[in-house]
Amino acid sequence: MLEQKLTGSCGAIILDVDLAHLSNADFDFVQSKLEENGVLYFPDQDLDIDSFRTLGHRFGELEKHKIVDGMEDYPEVIKVHKPSGDSASFGVGWHSDNSFQAEPSIASMLYAKIVPPFGGDTVFANQALAYERLSDKMKELVNGLNAVHSASIAYQTESAKKKFTKETAITYSWDDSILNEVIHPVVRVHQPSGKKALFVNEMFTLRFEGMSPSDSRPILDYLTRHASRPEFCCRLKWQADGLAIWDNSLVQHYAVDDYQAYERLMYRITVKGQKPVGLR
Repeated sequence: MLEQKLTGSCGAIILDVDLAHLSNADFDFVQSKLEENGVLYFPDQDLDIDSFRTLGHRFGELEKHKIVDGMEDYPEVIKVHKPSGDSASFGVGWHSDNSFQAEPSIASMLYAKIVPPFGGDTVFANQALAYERLSDKMKELVNGLNAVHSASIAYQTESAKKKFTKETAITYSWDDSILNEVIHPVVRVHQPSGKKALFVNEMFTLRFEGMSPSDSRPILDYLTRHASRPEFCCRLKWQADGLAIWDNSLVQHYAVDDYQAYERLMYRITVKGQKPVGLR
């Protein structure tokens, strides 16, 4: 296998590998590179849904999303389809997948089958680097903070309401967990590397524990802007049959909506995580 760095901050392309037939040694290499880079991209993969799921299982237990409808025969797999003429409305905004859960997804995998001729990139931001670049005084402040995460805003927008009424290619089903609030440390310790990473995002983080929304807002706005600074990011340009996997405890991401005229079809799997560990 060959590795090509995407940027100096995060991301790598892994070449000369067949993900459908990974040896144990090759899988260990992939895991080490995922920990090092936060997100990996594998071009030219030949996977069906069964082999896609089998690959996901090697990273851990697959999740059935509580809100987004999975495929009928494969409930852990989400068909991420955007028809031509529609705006993208899934994953558009900075977020860490399912941070509104008590045990957020640790890894996500996205496999592209139909891509636009241009546009539709996904941007990733290294949250360990974002934490490292905070001032010492800001680190002192955030080290002791917990944040409240919830799906209550993101899944009750006008575009989300159309998904609940099954008017769109991607559909939702109501789950009361949408209204739940969970508490996570603002600084998350990556397992097993021990890297310290910011764990707040625009989509799901509402406020800090013990603080009102208005008191939280200035600090939260600063942290979310800081977390996505260009020097922390890489931009992934999709090709048909390309597969990406990322570690949600190290990076957050943003799906760019700039290809309205074109169709895009992808398949997504997430791997169940554990309750985030903060600084002790």
